[in-house]
Amino acid sequence: MATIASEQTDPASQPTRSRALRLSPSAISYLQATPLFVILGFFFLLPIAMIGIVSFWDYDFAGLYPDFLTMNYTDTLGSWVTWKTYLNTLKFTAIVWLLTLVIGFWVAYFLAFHIRKTSTQMILFLVCTVPFMTSNIIRMISWIPVLGRNGLVNSSLIKMGIIPQPIEWLLYSDFAVVLAMVHLYTLFMVTPIFNTLMRIDRSLFEAARDAGASGWQVLWNVVIPLAKPGMAIGTIFVVTLVMADFSTVQVMSGGQSASVALMMKNQMSLLQYPAAAANAVVLLAVVLLMVAAILRVVDIRKEL
Repeated sequence: MATIASEQTDPASQPTRSRALRLSPSAISYLQATPLFVILGFFFLLPIAMIGIVSFWDYDFAGLYPDFLTMNYTDTLGSWVTWKTYLNTLKFTAIVWLLTLVIGFWVAYFLAFHIRKTSTQMILFLVCTVPFMTSNIIRMISWIPVLGRNGLVNSSLIKMGIIPQPIEWLLYSDFAVVLAMVHLYTLFMVTPIFNTLMRIDRSLFEAARDAGASGWQVLWNVVIPLAKPGMAIGTIFVVTLVMADFSTVQVMSGGQSASVALMMKNQMSLLQYPAAAANAVVLLAVVLLMVAAILRVVDIRKEL
């Protein structure tokens, strides 16, 4: 009888145990996201935390000394050289952003609205990406024989009689830095804008034309507002890449110009790691403020 009673009570106890082991949907979501949190924490948050810790250390020519000093930040923020370097970097960022936005928008507009066949669109888009299959350094250095004193541009202009002597500022100048950066980073503006333009419902254009809007009015009142999420994403890409670029500034300016990333590279070459870490923290804060300002202006969740 005891055995029969225990067998009769087992089915009633099984749902209770299964209910006790059942997790809530929120707990399941957290468990599913745990691997991603671990990976991001180890490869992203931990290095940033280490940079922040090292930025408070002391150092000399012999080594690093764990400490908690604000000397690196006071030296960084209290130097006019640092402020001048940040202004120069922001100047490069603003010019490159404006040029890449204009060029990228019109390239994406042409691919999205003037090319009818999807296959042709993809082929032309892939043609745009072919140069990116090579190294950034190679594509940057390729401008030197074009812009040099005896390069292709100067030689052609002299032979045509347009100029009597080579133009010196084509290479190893701010112009060369901006030109190389626009060449390197325009595709990062084209891609998100093209993706946004392809999602626009074409019936909106017909409705605007039926309402009497001209081509420029359709562009200004329909296309550009709907393309703002793609512009914002491209802006974030370009701004972060330009702010962190040091090789282009070093090579294309011939050492005559400076940027924050180049300053940090020079500090690391001199084993001044805490000073470089302090500069990295300040640069990260500046970039995050710029990204936050972009996100306040444009809601990129529509694109995502």
